[in-house]
Amino acid sequence: MDDRFNTAAGWVLFSGIVALGLSSISAKVFDSERPETLGYPIEVADEGGGEDAGPDLGTLLAAADVARGEQQAVARCGTCHTFDAGGANGQGPNLHSIMGAAIAGKSGFGYSNDLSAMGGTWTWEAMNMWILSPRGYAGGTSMSFAGLKNDQQRTDILAYLNSLGSNLPLPEPVVAEEESEADAAGEAEVEQDAAAEIEEDAA
Repeated sequence: MDDRFNTAAGWVLFSGIVALGLSSISAKVFDSERPETLGYPIEVADEGGGEDAGPDLGTLLAAADVARGEQQAVARCGTCHTFDAGGANGQGPNLHSIMGAAIAGKSGFGYSNDLSAMGGTWTWEAMNMWILSPRGYAGGTSMSFAGLKNDQQRTDILAYLNSLGSNLPLPEPVVAEEESEADAAGEAEVEQDAAAEIEEDAA
């Protein structure tokens, strides 16, 4: 009886020593300081508005193509909208002469409260923001379209919509300040050279 007890006690003691040793070793192997901030940083790409936001709307529209815009509009918007003069409203309002028209102003169509409360007209900037992100422009809109991020495709559609009986004047492209200063410096240099030539001829 004593021999069996001693044997069992010896094994229990041995197991405890092994467990203690393994615990000590694993603590040294896997020990690391707890970081101040848990998790991993996730970088989010800039979606615009910064220095590298891309060309301004006037520059983009100067290169827009009405024919391409018609193709894009029919493919992306034609399920819910019609484009012909006097066309019926569908899931969305008829878009003929929409540019320059009152926001939420098409008769016979039930607009969301958020869009109805906005006021104003569909300017180039307003329509650009609407097509870019309808829910970003009017959070309570019932329009299910997620938005069109491609600048060229979006401005092609804008140009097409404008050709449907609206014909708003295109916004002027924004000239970078550095380019303006460089142009001014170049013109001044040309004027100085011309003045110098005149003085030489006079002499």
